[in-house]
Amino acid sequence: MTTESDKTPGFCRDCLSEQQAVRQRCRACGSPRLVYHRELNDLTLAHIDCDAFYAAVEKRDNPELADKPVIIGGGKRGVVSTACYIARIHGVRSAMPMFKALEACPQAIVISPDMEKYSRVGREVRALMQELTPLVQPLSIDEAFLELAGTQRLHQDRPARTLAKFARRVESEIGITVSVGLSYCKFLAKVASDLNKPRGFSVIGREEAVSFLAPRSVTTIWGVGKAFAATLESDGIRTIGQLQTMDEGDLMRRYGSMGQRLYRLARGIDDRDVHLNDPAKSVSAETTFFEDISKYDDLVPILRGLSEKVSRRLKKSGIAGQTVVLKLKTSDFKGRTRNRRLEDPTQLADRIFRTGLRLLEGETNGTKFRLIGIGVTDLCDDARADPPDLIDEKATRRAAVEAAMDKLREKFGNKTVETGYTFGSGKRDS
Repeated sequence: MTTESDKTPGFCRDCLSEQQAVRQRCRACGSPRLVYHRELNDLTLAHIDCDAFYAAVEKRDNPELADKPVIIGGGKRGVVSTACYIARIHGVRSAMPMFKALEACPQAIVISPDMEKYSRVGREVRALMQELTPLVQPLSIDEAFLELAGTQRLHQDRPARTLAKFARRVESEIGITVSVGLSYCKFLAKVASDLNKPRGFSVIGREEAVSFLAPRSVTTIWGVGKAFAATLESDGIRTIGQLQTMDEGDLMRRYGSMGQRLYRLARGIDDRDVHLNDPAKSVSAETTFFEDISKYDDLVPILRGLSEKVSRRLKKSGIAGQTVVLKLKTSDFKGRTRNRRLEDPTQLADRIFRTGLRLLEGETNGTKFRLIGIGVTDLCDDARADPPDLIDEKATRRAAVEAAMDKLREKFGNKTVETGYTFGSGKRDS
């Protein structure tokens, strides 16, 4: 006999009937597409990803392709943009050189990308997302984070079931499929959406986060690509479980700011909110002086303070920028803008400041300035931000110091600890 304490919340993704006890098939319609999870009714943060998006759109528009391997990509010298799941069975992967893809699957049908069409379909999917919640954060043309907290009254249903209805609606109205990941944080929602593609619906809760992550490869963590994974492997670290046994300070000493990310995400700690990133094109800070300044040495501490302000905003929002922009205004109100694109996106005050310094050096030739500003553009999610610098060990150490300073400032206030650049410069930096 099943008691209340034995019940695990669940429902059928096809007929949406509630399931009173864990079983293999729906008691109402016989479907095997059931969802069960102890925290199912409490989780509200989702990652939605269209399945093999470009290929799915082409198959929708040409039903004769339904059971054939399809590759979206360039000519023989190009690369694979998307491969349908049939082609993937043969070993075809995104970003694979086209000649290798055709060696693996010579019978594949190759179609040149039609970005205008894909963008149009992507907008249709996003419009349906925005009917669920105003908090939709797109990551690309075919994926987004959604926060559904507080939407239960609007939809007269729990977020999990609302997402299942959405997936069915996309399939029936737009003609493609999506996979849903539901969790309590961005990191695990995205991991969940990849678990059972295509047409997946996976849930990762707080209770199992650590044990779920433990056996998985370190490459599961955002920002750990092939190069950094090789570095970790050379240090004897292959699984997230190994990271879970390590001290945060040790990881930061070894890998800088990335060490802190490894420590937190290995434990399922990710406090970034879903935010509307469409309106934001840049993050910047600037200040106007009471008296014009021309000396480089006088501008340096001000630039450092502004860089830290920009960095705080980026970190708080969970975003990063790849182009640093220096803004100056001369005493006769003429503006100057200089920029430099970085190899990787950043949210570190140190990188923003040092890049800004190099831009400033070419401008301080006696000219008097009434305003200085620093900022970043080309914004993106912070998953790719600030990988460890395997060449410049000093940069890695500075990143670790900055992460430690951030923790102190978060606890005791922004003025708790200052660098030598800004110490005593508060009167000049507004």
